[in-house]
Amino acid sequence: MPPYGSLVIIVTPRGKRHLRRVDDNDWHTGDGVLSMAAVAEANYGSEVRTSLGVPFRLQEPTLHDLIKGVKRQTQIIYPKDIAYICMRLGVGNGRTVIEAGSGSGGLTVALSWFSGPEGHVHTYEAREEFHKLARRNLEWAGVGQNVTLYHRDIAEGFTITGADALFLDVRTPWEYLDHVVKAVKPGASLGFLLPTADQVGKLLLGLEQGPFDDPEVCEILLRRWKPIADRLRPEDRMIAHTGFLIFCRHQEGSEDFAARRPMGTRERKQEAARRERLSAAVEEDAS
Repeated sequence: MPPYGSLVIIVTPRGKRHLRRVDDNDWHTGDGVLSMAAVAEANYGSEVRTSLGVPFRLQEPTLHDLIKGVKRQTQIIYPKDIAYICMRLGVGNGRTVIEAGSGSGGLTVALSWFSGPEGHVHTYEAREEFHKLARRNLEWAGVGQNVTLYHRDIAEGFTITGADALFLDVRTPWEYLDHVVKAVKPGASLGFLLPTADQVGKLLLGLEQGPFDDPEVCEILLRRWKPIADRLRPEDRMIAHTGFLIFCRHQEGSEDFAARRPMGTRERKQEAARRERLSAAVEEDAS
C-alpha cells in the first residue's frame, strides 16, 4: 500500500498514465472523483474505482517513471542513454560521481538512485534557475539525500578531488579537461554528452592531448515493437539519435607502452596523423 506523501502511477482505462502524489486532495477526473484515501488503502497492481464506478489501476513508479515525470526547463537525458551512462561510469553504492551541468536534474535523479546510501553525487550548475529546479526535482522524486548541489561555473574548477567517475553535459567540454584531471582519481571513468559530430571531433582532439585513453563514441537507438502476439512488428516511430555519448579513462601514457602496440598499415597511418596533430597543437600553444 502506498503511504501518504509517496508518488503512485494511476492508469486510466483509456491507457493514460498519471504520476500523482498520495495526499488529502482527491483527484477530480472526467470519470468521477478518485479518493486518495482509497488509493492509500489499496495494493499496487490492484484497481481503485472512482465515484462513478470507473476502475483505475494502481502501480508503483519505477526510476523510468520518475525521470520522465520531472519538471523540466531544459532537455533531459533520455532513460535509454542514462542506463548506459550509469553502467559505463560504474555508478554504485560507495562510489563518488561528479556531474555537470545539472540542468533539470533528470540524470541527477538516476545517479542518486544508483549511488545508494554510501555513494555520493556532486552536481554542478552555472545557471541559478536550473540549479534550483534540479533541487526541487530531487525532492519531488524522493531522492537526493546523497547529492550535493553546487551553483557554480565549472570554468572555476571543481570543489572536490578523487572522484571515481565524472560526467559532463556541457556545450564545450574540451575547455574543462584540465579541471577534470584535477577532480578525479587516476584511472577514473569519464563520460560526455554532445549533440553534434563537430563537437565530438573537438572533444576527441582535446582528449588526445591529455592523460586519457580508451575512447568510445556511440549513440543509442531505441525501437519498440507492437506487443500483439499474432501481429508482432516494429512501431511506426522510434527514438533514434538523441545525442553522442563519449567515454574514456583518465590514463597516464608512455611512449614505451604505445610503441609495443601491434599496428597494421591503417593503425600506423592513424598514429602518424595523431602525432602530427599533437605537434601542431604544441606549436600553436608555444606561439
